[in-house]
Amino acid sequence: MANNFYPDQYDKTGVYPINHNYLPQQFADKDVMLERIAEVVRKGDFTLGAAVDKFEEDFAARNGGEYAIGVGSGTDALFLSLKALGIGVDDEVITTPFTFFATVGAIVTAGATPVFVDISTDHNIDADLIEAAITDKTKAIMPVHWAGIPCNMDKINDIAKRHDLKVIADACHAIQAKYKGEKIAQWADISCFSMHPLKNLNVWGDGGVVVTNSKSINDKLSLIRNHGLLDRDHCAEWAYNSRLDTIQAAVGQYLLDEKIDNITTQRQVNAAYLDEKLSSISEITLPPRDAEKSSVFHLYMGKFQRRDELQAFLQQKGIDAKVHYPIPMHLQPAAQAMGHKVGDFPEAEHLANNCLSLPVHEFIEQDALDHMVEAIQEFYK
Repeated sequence: MANNFYPDQYDKTGVYPINHNYLPQQFADKDVMLERIAEVVRKGDFTLGAAVDKFEEDFAARNGGEYAIGVGSGTDALFLSLKALGIGVDDEVITTPFTFFATVGAIVTAGATPVFVDISTDHNIDADLIEAAITDKTKAIMPVHWAGIPCNMDKINDIAKRHDLKVIADACHAIQAKYKGEKIAQWADISCFSMHPLKNLNVWGDGGVVVTNSKSINDKLSLIRNHGLLDRDHCAEWAYNSRLDTIQAAVGQYLLDEKIDNITTQRQVNAAYLDEKLSSISEITLPPRDAEKSSVFHLYMGKFQRRDELQAFLQQKGIDAKVHYPIPMHLQPAAQAMGHKVGDFPEAEHLANNCLSLPVHEFIEQDALDHMVEAIQEFYK
């Protein structure tokens, strides 16, 4: 029986001085955010309050869309986007086997079938392999901007246009990412973002946002996130309850106003330093740094030979090295009915067997970066 494994996980990983978890530092100025929350409490508009409207407007502008719809989580953003497009039973959605569970879970719980396409060297779906996976049941492509690295969206959009498919981007890692100089949500019919506490823009619980330039999609999503209500007394269709809490919108607004630019810039600076120091180590393969892809480094991840040994060594040195994630989606227990086997998607499997993530967030200081580099160099010597 499944249980709540998170408290034990927090206790286990919280001991490392150089940690992926930076929430105490991120919210050290909690009193400022508590005052914003106090205003929500004074007004009592906890459900789709005025702060949600303001946050949606600003979030859309930050990420390249005309409309933003706040929902309960990044997972809900993906699920409701599929439902808004009428994608469900007997439909297929093309996606990557190297992603977080939510991507595939959203497709399956919407009633559709995930069709996997292997990844490329950037850890994202290989756009050159997508067309061969299209059938007469394919309705959408769901690329994942893994770790904040944009996918090859021009190729993906070209394929989608030729085959009359929608593009729903899983941008849960990619707040403020850019592709070819343009904000990431400009490159998809729908882009879905997460504000989970360990995302780049994080709130005090869960939250998600859907961004689109389509008024019809905006109107549909605004309807189905809130029971299908036209107003207090009229329901247009039976739908869902997945509203971004006003309290979470107030927290998110503070980060938009005060922090997100520094979060993005500092992660990029830290990642560039690690690239400089680690790229010459032959046992490490980092994803290519394409000048046309402005990553926001939700994760700093590469392929490391003797990964498990290195992870244990780094943890002994006080470094919270993590594996995101050791089992690709097609080999998960939940995927057994799909009939996949080891070897079906070799690039995704190779990455899963060798990937390691190093802390790269905005609170990692220079001495910690140096400590990580020196520890890795020591291990490979």
